[in-house]
Amino acid sequence: MKEKIRQALLSRQKKTVRREGLAEAAVLVPLFFKDGEYHMLFTRRSNLVAHHKRQISFPGGGRDQCDLSLMETAIRESWEEIGLDPGDVEVLGELDDTPTTTSGFVISPIVAQIPYPYEFKVCDFEIDQVFDIPISGLLREAKVSIAPYAIEGRLLPSCTYEYRGWVIWGATAWIVRQFLEVWKSIDGTQSPQASTLIG
Repeated sequence: MKEKIRQALLSRQKKTVRREGLAEAAVLVPLFFKDGEYHMLFTRRSNLVAHHKRQISFPGGGRDQCDLSLMETAIRESWEEIGLDPGDVEVLGELDDTPTTTSGFVISPIVAQIPYPYEFKVCDFEIDQVFDIPISGLLREAKVSIAPYAIEGRLLPSCTYEYRGWVIWGATAWIVRQFLEVWKSIDGTQSPQASTLIG
């Protein structure tokens, strides 16, 4: 499956977003094989960080001047936030750039496979919790909704996944949705329809 994911990501044309006023950022979308199936790793941000307090996210952050690429940003931030050693990250490909609606970032998602089990070393200042969800759970069990979200006088679509008490929304949910579309193209699995659709 790992090679199928890699090939599926390589075969698609990544959509890039470069817009004045949006700062570059990157996240790692970590996958690992556990209990006979693939899982996706998430973090919950602390209440001390500047942006997206207490929100579910992927490990990542803003691009530093020293980062040679956004891939390097995602890997560096994963090391700083959860102690994921760069040598343990096997990059499989990239998803489309995803702008945030409130914090002024455009996020480049980097999909990677990591080992399991793994002893994470969490930076308490940035991260409250590290957890995982099986991809099958996101596809078959999660409640998915797309609904209007009002910001600065505009209505924008907001995506949400609810799974066993976890609520994933915003840019992270859009990234999850992107990856699940790639997964379905490989696996043929159908996910539940979103409860509300915006045309």
